[in-house]
Amino acid sequence: MAKQQQVVIVGGGVIGLLTAFNLATQGLAVVLLDRAGLGQESSWAGGGIVSPLYPWRYSPAVTALAHWSQDFYPQLAAQLFAATGVDPEVYTTGLYWLDLDDEDAALAWAAREGRPLSKVDVSAAHDAVPALGGGYAQAIYMANVANVRNPRLVKSLKAALLALPGVTIQEQCEVDGFVLDGDTAVGVNTPAGPILGDQVVLAAGAWSGELLAKLGLSLPVEPVKGQMILYSCAPDFLSSMVLAKGRYAIPRRDGHILIGSTLEHSGFDKTPTRFALDSLKASAVELIPGLADAEVVGHWAGLRPGSPEGIPYIGEVPGFKGLWLNCGHYRNGLVLAPASCQLFADLLLEQVPIIDPAPYAPAGRLNAG
Repeated sequence: MAKQQQVVIVGGGVIGLLTAFNLATQGLAVVLLDRAGLGQESSWAGGGIVSPLYPWRYSPAVTALAHWSQDFYPQLAAQLFAATGVDPEVYTTGLYWLDLDDEDAALAWAAREGRPLSKVDVSAAHDAVPALGGGYAQAIYMANVANVRNPRLVKSLKAALLALPGVTIQEQCEVDGFVLDGDTAVGVNTPAGPILGDQVVLAAGAWSGELLAKLGLSLPVEPVKGQMILYSCAPDFLSSMVLAKGRYAIPRRDGHILIGSTLEHSGFDKTPTRFALDSLKASAVELIPGLADAEVVGHWAGLRPGSPEGIPYIGEVPGFKGLWLNCGHYRNGLVLAPASCQLFADLLLEQVPIIDPAPYAPAGRLNAG
């Protein structure tokens, strides 16, 4: 019998975890490494809306991944819940966009793509979402938009992975370079020594560019800070997700309401700031006036893996056999994860890909450093 292939995955966010899960369920041995704790960066910090914030503003490449993922998420959540007893809480609430500048473009996109997005009278939005603030003139609504509770998704994926044979997870394990045999990647270097494999996957989010630079390659993925606040409310206080002026409110099933988010270019600094807290609180009260009396129970920041046009890098690195990328998902890592990780598994296992992989291929999108 042929030796089992071992894949080393660098990065334990949702992209790394789901990549590992897809490969391990296909019988590969997987070693998953994370510099800190699994899913503690972008995956933990985001809002978990299972849609790009403004889906009509993205290229067809992002749209293709988003549509596949949106349709697959309920099934993935059910599978993980059944396997682990940890419910990722995919919660379908719908989403209202208020006072958009490009409403016509949104409606044209929905008609073209066959998505259930439609113009509604603003009074209908107020009837459906009594907590909504006044002063809005127009609204569009998409009924089937869900949110996923990202920390629970991470916990569920970790439990599912640990239940599979051939999976090793090493947290607090910083990768500081690659082990090459000629032009073939055969492992990674860590402070505890090299970890070898037949394939190496870079899924290190905002840190992916820094790691690839060690091979003299320039990957345009950079950290983009986002801050969020969390309120504690009654479970039925907010019935739907709402979005206006670039800020959103997301209800969880238990009544927690997330307000986000900022977009800041400040390197790898992820210190929450008073300025952002005040700005997010002001947005919260404008969207949902009742939050003026609610308790802020959390305020945090995370680093998104910013990339040109938000199009991720999925595929083998040209010039380095056995070195693969699944990174650069920018604001849509949770949205795009199921499709990205299935497409990745298809490519690595040489199966028929779920969608055309060409737009995500690293070839032609990397520069010599």
